[in-house]
Amino acid sequence: MMIRFHKMQGLGNDFVIIDRRHGPFEATLHTMSQLCDRRFGIGCDQLVLLDAADREGADVLVRFFNPDGSEAGACGNASRCVAALVGGAPVLQTRAGLLPSFVTPDGEIGVDMGRPVFEWQSIPLAHAMNTLDLPLSGNPAACSMGNPHVTFFDGLERAEREGAALERNALFPERANIGCVEILSRQAVRLRVWERGAGLTLACGSGACAAVVNGVRRGLLDRHCDVTMEGGSLRIHWRKDDDHVLMIGPATHVFEGQIHL
Repeated sequence: MMIRFHKMQGLGNDFVIIDRRHGPFEATLHTMSQLCDRRFGIGCDQLVLLDAADREGADVLVRFFNPDGSEAGACGNASRCVAALVGGAPVLQTRAGLLPSFVTPDGEIGVDMGRPVFEWQSIPLAHAMNTLDLPLSGNPAACSMGNPHVTFFDGLERAEREGAALERNALFPERANIGCVEILSRQAVRLRVWERGAGLTLACGSGACAAVVNGVRRGLLDRHCDVTMEGGSLRIHWRKDDDHVLMIGPATHVFEGQIHL
């Protein structure tokens, strides 16, 4: 079977996007692993599938899959890439809800990621606890941006050193994305993220949102903040009037093609 695909990236966070509105594709664990493999397939951090929306107000249904076959509820950079690919500032239907997109005057792509979630059972965590001060070395904070995020504020090294173990810590029944922050000022941070099911990535959009949200909750950051990762920077704005988190940055179409499966 020949499958048509698009390869896109946001700050080096790269995706294979398959639009099933234009042809069938069965997403088995084998085919997903093959597509994501950088040696035997196309290679990407996540596989993104597009289908016809079935909710009022949505333009396209979007699903995000990690290389290990697990499904993510949201992916910020992939959402911006899908918005750029579809065009016309579409509203994306995701497991995390409807995510409106927009284009800035300078041509960057923004997505409204909705309200962060702080209740322990909704993130989810294993049992009741203060989500602003988890009982782990380094005292991280947790929230959900459509998927579970844990943010440390004591430097970047922990992501690579402990990310794999922390992702699967017993506190996180659905595993967790591990973000490690270096604060530069109240409006600028550096971030490294170990993504569940994918490992270290050059950027993580929902992780950038979570880092700013948890930093504001801790009294460390302002609601407008630039987040710099290895692949580049995102502008994050946690609006005070409705608690929605806006994420703005570049989205690049790398190439398109067909692959035989």
